Amino acid sequence: MKRILGLVPHAIAIFAAVIFLDSLRFKFTNAPETQEIFGRLDSWAASFGADGLFAQTGLFSQYVIGTAELFASALFLIGIIPAFRRLQALAALIAVCVMSGAISFHLFTPLGTDPNNDGGGLFIAACVVWATSWLMLFLRRKELFALIAGLGKALFGR
Repeated sequence: MKRILGLVPHAIAIFAAVIFLDSLRFKFTNAPETQEIFGRLDSWAASFGADGLFAQTGLFSQYVIGTAELFASALFLIGIIPAFRRLQALAALIAVCVMSGAISFHLFTPLGTDPNNDGGGLFIAACVVWATSWLMLFLRRKELFALIAGLGKALFGR
C-alpha cells in the first residue's frame, strides 16, 4: 500500500503536465478558442481602465500564462526523477497560482464557466488541476519548506 501511495505524486505530476501541455497548443497558436477567452477578459479589464491587460502583449497574455504552464509541466515531469523531487513542489506552487487565477476569472468575470461551449470542460480541468496541485503541495511539503529555506539562505545568508 505504501508503494502505491508513493506513486500518487507522480500520477498528479503526469496528469497536471498533460492538462497544461494540451492547453499550450491553443495558447501558443493563438487558436480561436484562446482568442475568445482572452478577448473577453481583455474587454472586461478595459471596462475598468486596464486596457491590454489580457491582450497578446499584456501582463496576463495567453503567452505569459502558457509559459508559466510550460514551466510547471517541465518541473512536474523532471521532479519524477528522485534527485529532483523538490521541483514538483515548485511546479505545484506555480500550478496553484495559475489555476487560482483561471478559476477566479471563470467565476468572477463575464467569462463564465463555459466560454467555448465545451460543457465547462476547461473550467472543470482547471478545478481538478488546482485541487491536485494543492494535494501535491501537501505531499511535497518537506521539499517545499526546503526550497523556501534554501531561497531564504541564498537571499539573506541565513
